[in-house]
Amino acid sequence: MEHKHLVTLGEKWMKETGSQCMVVATLIATIVFAAAFTVPGGYDQQNGIPIFHSKATFMVFVIADAISLFSSSASIIMFLSILTSRYAERDFLESLPNKLMVGLATLFLSIATMMITFSVSFFVLYRKGLIWTPILISVFAMTPVLLYMVLQSGLFFDVFRSTYRSRYLFNPQKHVLYYKTPMF
Repeated sequence: MEHKHLVTLGEKWMKETGSQCMVVATLIATIVFAAAFTVPGGYDQQNGIPIFHSKATFMVFVIADAISLFSSSASIIMFLSILTSRYAERDFLESLPNKLMVGLATLFLSIATMMITFSVSFFVLYRKGLIWTPILISVFAMTPVLLYMVLQSGLFFDVFRSTYRSRYLFNPQKHVLYYKTPMF
């Protein structure tokens, strides 16, 4: 009963955070899904195979796009599980923080690999001649990744610290009021 107000506030915050992050993960999944079928350079009209399919940079594009799709899908599932949680008081100790940390980590991975996919597509297209163009674009494409990392690292580490480092504060291993000696 003492924590009822805290549980209500925690539930509200978790639902808002989960729904906002789920929207971002859904947008990323939509973008990288579309990118998988609109490959840089297009398709050969004779056989339907991508024009740059034999280039190493094209394989990096495909792999980064797939990782981004899978990690954003995992992020969507994690944030959906947060939204559909029962929000019992004990869920706030481990279950919900674990889901939030996994959701934030997979969202970060999807953002990073989406930007890698974007950058590599320029290396596929401008492999000869203007090599400075994809390098410059790649440097600027890492800005959102670094911003996300800087802005969300505080939340990630606070959740980690409160979940794993303060466990002994809330669940002491020894009895606080008396010391029980082991029997032989």
